[in-house]
Amino acid sequence: MADELFSLIYNKALDLISRREHSKKELKDKLLKRFEENDLINQVIEKLESNDLINNYRFAEMYVMSRKRKGFGPKKISYELLTKGVCESTAQEIIDNQGEWADLARIVFMKKFKNGPSEEFKEKIKQKSFLQNRGFSFKEIESVFLNDML
Repeated sequence: MADELFSLIYNKALDLISRREHSKKELKDKLLKRFEENDLINQVIEKLESNDLINNYRFAEMYVMSRKRKGFGPKKISYELLTKGVCESTAQEIIDNQGEWADLARIVFMKKFKNGPSEEFKEKIKQKSFLQNRGFSFKEIESVFLNDML
């Protein structure tokens, strides 16, 4: 019975990871919604990890690239990775390796605000808030506004 259940959980896990990369935590959470056998789920995850079918580092690399393509900044992406069970040092390393965040902030800003930075104080605050909500740091946000003055 336990072998059948292990196979059932394992096959469901393979089904889930065949669609996209998952972090260990994400996969475990999804399996726990379907099955109550925590010990078997842990065994399945260990087997998947030992066969390199799930890998938090690889997941984080894919996730950062995907979110960056959608115009999100490093702070937001880092927070999202933490909620998905990726350790902070791994998330930071991958985000640092991606680089060019100030350039992305400028691209995202210009896509939203075609006329560039506003001269009006209230509007400028709104523009900066937009970038902050997207997950860009103060330094990256300021680079958008400073570059415009040059």
